Amino acid sequence: MTPEKRHPGDDTTPSPEEPQGQAAATEEEPEPDQAAEAPAAKDDVKSRAQEKAAAVRRQVTDKSAQVGTQLREKAAHAAHLVQDKTPEPVRAKAAAAGEQVRGQAAHVGQLVRERAPEPMQDKAEQGMHMARDKRTPLLAAAAALVALGLVRLARRRRR
Repeated sequence: MTPEKRHPGDDTTPSPEEPQGQAAATEEEPEPDQAAEAPAAKDDVKSRAQEKAAAVRRQVTDKSAQVGTQLREKAAHAAHLVQDKTPEPVRAKAAAAGEQVRGQAAHVGQLVRERAPEPMQDKAEQGMHMARDKRTPLLAAAAALVALGLVRLARRRRR
């Protein structure tokens, strides 16, 4: 069988040259107004993206501040609960243990100062200054740890 010749007016499958001609005919030249609007649209998309990013940053900042506040409130509440539920003898023992630890630490510190090399003494002095600057939080954390340890010890002895 010989292939039939197709004519451009036939409704049968088009030849390979015809689709290219149809595609070229359907392409339109952008109008001058559209060409000028393209960069403006790109700038508009960019500015909207920047606005959205700024809004998300604000939202994240607000949410993190809110979560931080909630965590601080919960930590303070937990500390009050521990203090309220800790019996007075346990708190007295914790205070006495804290005093004993401070006394021993002072003694060890004196021994280290006498025997430590000069560069180590300088570093230790820097650490002491930093600890003095943040004394209240350090003491509160140490007291909470001692109280927690004493409560656990008391519970073990009850069993």
